[in-house]
Amino acid sequence: MPKKKLILDPKKRFSSRVENYIKYRPTYPSEIVKYLKEIDILKDDSVIADIGSGTGILSEVFLKNGNIVHGIEPNADMRNAAEKLLETYSNFISIDGSAETTNLKAKSINIITVGQAFHWFDIKQTQKEFKRILKEEGYVVLIWNNRKKSGYGFSTEYEKFILKYGKDYKFTRKDKTNINNFFKYEKKVFSNYQDFDFEGLKGRLLSASYIPLEDSPEYGDMIKELESIFDKYHQNGIIRLEYDTEVYYGNL
Repeated sequence: MPKKKLILDPKKRFSSRVENYIKYRPTYPSEIVKYLKEIDILKDDSVIADIGSGTGILSEVFLKNGNIVHGIEPNADMRNAAEKLLETYSNFISIDGSAETTNLKAKSINIITVGQAFHWFDIKQTQKEFKRILKEEGYVVLIWNNRKKSGYGFSTEYEKFILKYGKDYKFTRKDKTNINNFFKYEKKVFSNYQDFDFEGLKGRLLSASYIPLEDSPEYGDMIKELESIFDKYHQNGIIRLEYDTEVYYGNL
């Protein structure tokens, strides 16, 4: 009998992880805004659609620059969290929509941004929708934090740990094939990191959609193993997660 697929509806799979997502997901380097201005993509009056905006981590980067940002998010729990977290920004517009159906007007957007959500999209339908909402000469900017998976002891061992317990982790990893099929792009990489005590590392782990939660029979053993890895590699009670923040940008 074939194994049942473990992949859940991407529009629902983060509902039980919102609190950890808010607390423990990495932000994005502020240098991204400066860079996009330098290469003449981002203007102070650019209207942005942040697709799959989640709790608003990427949206806030551009809200701080004064841009109008439409946060397009299909998951009600994530969308509600963003509305609360970003309520002080009058330039934030929260919309129930998806990459394939944004519910935005045609030719209304200067820049489409996408964070960690890109790998969930239907590429062909998303291309069609993005072309519809972008103004002439509009840009698509894909931005995400790619955790370093090798280079020193902790990174390598933590990746093996994720592969062991992450039920559909391989599916969720970024696929350059999708990006190459989506558009012609230029790429820029920024350095980023997070420092965690054990509780922070645990929260960061549990924010990932592919990791078992407390109701799973594997949960206890998983947390014990995480604690063992932390004890092996921490320095003064702190573990550093290092990222390459990858920025892909271009026209459709």
